[in-house]
Amino acid sequence: MRRPLSSLNLGTNVKVKLGRAGFQFTSDLQHLNPEQLSQEAGVSQQEALQVLQAADTGGGGGTFLSALELLQKEEGSRSIVTFCSQLDHALGGGLPVGKTTEICGVPGIGKTQLCLQLAVDVQLPQCFGGVEGQVIFLDTEGSFLLQRVVDMSAAAVRHCSMLAEDEEQQVAMTTFTVENILSNIFLVHCRDYVELLAELHLLPAFLQERTKIRLLIIDSVTLPFLQLFDDLSQRTRLLQGLGQKLIAIATNHNIAVVITNHMTTRLRGAHSHLVPALGDIWGHAPTTRLLLEWEGSQRLASILKSPGHMETTAQYQITCEGFRDAAQSEQPQSKRSRTFTD
Repeated sequence: MRRPLSSLNLGTNVKVKLGRAGFQFTSDLQHLNPEQLSQEAGVSQQEALQVLQAADTGGGGGTFLSALELLQKEEGSRSIVTFCSQLDHALGGGLPVGKTTEICGVPGIGKTQLCLQLAVDVQLPQCFGGVEGQVIFLDTEGSFLLQRVVDMSAAAVRHCSMLAEDEEQQVAMTTFTVENILSNIFLVHCRDYVELLAELHLLPAFLQERTKIRLLIIDSVTLPFLQLFDDLSQRTRLLQGLGQKLIAIATNHNIAVVITNHMTTRLRGAHSHLVPALGDIWGHAPTTRLLLEWEGSQRLASILKSPGHMETTAQYQITCEGFRDAAQSEQPQSKRSRTFTD
């Protein structure tokens, strides 16, 4: 169904400019990015981005599914393991495909390390219980470390090689290589919130071409939007649109969406404590929220929010091979373990 642009929640001046440029329906905006729309309609790039977001979230109808079909869809979806068995068990097998997960924590706790690990683990062959998919990594902080991905990839290949028993698994190992793992990670650098939202607007078309993508990572969502601190209403509006967009991407394309978030200080009376950044409204966007934190020298991962899992805490460590279970007799971590941070 074609929806008139005049029905969208846009400023009158923007609607007039769109009409003069010949844009009448949301379908007229398909395949346009913010820069193109800005030039053709004579609006700013920020206004163009808001128009495209409104058209996406306010567009036409969707596909109706019965509750049974939804259940069958969820039961047929695999999870992406983290290589921390305690955390995977708490999450019912790993991070769910088709839903959004936020990983929050202080700097240096291992948020990026977990994201890099997931970018490797999503590619585990199905015969090893994996998803065997590809990944898009949107890097907003320059935190993507290629050598760490190489190290984690090599460790994952060695791990699966030791587990390979039957012929199917041995055949799968011929293509599960470091080179193939690296070739299945699509990296995009986003310098600000405009570039980030523009990439997400273009993403559905890319996902239609790359049907094996099963994971989208945004590391992090915090930095681009902290630049809008002086305009809280604008930031809130854009974050609400972003949350809706990510949920639609996860659901419509059956991929796991993983976002990292920083921590901020919140005052409560005379006391202060750390909470995930970007406010309470943003906190409703992710389906699952994980908190990575220190307890002395130990690293803990806690499920703060999940519709299907109890609030649980699992212990983990960051090793030269990646995100892993903590040692059985956990002592203060070695210097080698602490080398790898966000």
